Amino acid sequence: MHDVIVVGAGPVGLYTALLLRRAGLDAVVLERRTERSRHSRAIGIHPPALRALASGGIADELRGRGVLIREGVARSAGRPVGTLSFGTLPGDEKYVLAVPQAVTEEVLERRLEEAFPGTLRRGVAVVGTRDAGGSVLAATRTVREDGVLEARLVVAADGARSPLRDAAGIRAPVRRYPDCYVMGDFRDSTQDGDDAVLYLETGGIVESFPLPGGIRRWVVRVGCPVERPTAEDLTQLILERTGVGVDPGTNSMLSAFEVQSRLADRFVSGRTVLVGDAAHEVSPIGGQGMNLGWLDAVRLVPIITASVRDGQDVAGDLALYEKERRAEAAVARRKAAINMALGRPLPAPLMRVRNTVFGSLIRNDAIAGGIARAFTMQ
Repeated sequence: MHDVIVVGAGPVGLYTALLLRRAGLDAVVLERRTERSRHSRAIGIHPPALRALASGGIADELRGRGVLIREGVARSAGRPVGTLSFGTLPGDEKYVLAVPQAVTEEVLERRLEEAFPGTLRRGVAVVGTRDAGGSVLAATRTVREDGVLEARLVVAADGARSPLRDAAGIRAPVRRYPDCYVMGDFRDSTQDGDDAVLYLETGGIVESFPLPGGIRRWVVRVGCPVERPTAEDLTQLILERTGVGVDPGTNSMLSAFEVQSRLADRFVSGRTVLVGDAAHEVSPIGGQGMNLGWLDAVRLVPIITASVRDGQDVAGDLALYEKERRAEAAVARRKAAINMALGRPLPAPLMRVRNTVFGSLIRNDAIAGGIARAFTMQ
């Protein structure tokens, strides 16, 4: 019997397993995919998460493979609106680290395999769980055979559509938003260096973020869902709204998405505990989801350790975990909703007024500091 089964080998599941193994627990990670995804959706690592990742040198390696964004620049109609500096942030991490999710997962997976070989088992799907009193049974399926694994606890890190959450009878109502986006990665043709740039335009916001290797990610708000995005259509939208020419032939990632959020009614049910998107799905705008999941793991693993290794009664600690992490996720969801509202289309006269107000606010040091902390989950 294992101490813990972690289901899902995304960034949150891998980091949760690494923390569990470091705590001396027998943990395994089961992942239905046979190979790591190369699709990089989450790119921003915020200071609180960087501090959590500092142990074992993970944060240092990610910093060496990413871009440190120290300023965010706002523009509109070809004119500057203002610049938000992260230099006033508390602590040493006065930046947001931009790293492709594929790189983050590769680093975490390698660290886990080097320190604790065999922890990750790919090609293993969990098709059901059953509480057996003092343990939980996980029914598994591979291309070769079906099986059953037993553990004291299951940690569900299996994403926003979490089958384990549903199997545990936990509700996670969906909240939908009138916001759709197309995003893509292209060779950087700008002179913006390591700055993030927000184009506040009447047709909707355009966001631009630096990535390592001379790549820049572009995210464009559109009015309705795009089923088959093309690099040519996206670069045309960028040109029309911002005046920036981007070469569609350099496209290396392309995606379109509608925005929704979920917040599970409970994070704990019997011997199943939710982390990451399984517990709280928030808008990708603002880049909070992956970071929230890592902070879930930091809070949860000592509680699991106290229970499994030390035999302590942790019912109260689990209840507090659920309360605190749900509250933090609710705050993140509100921040994401505000970010999306600021990016919606506005008539030109209203846009000019709003930009004037926004520009004056970020020139006030006290207000700008508060905005910088809000943007970086502090």
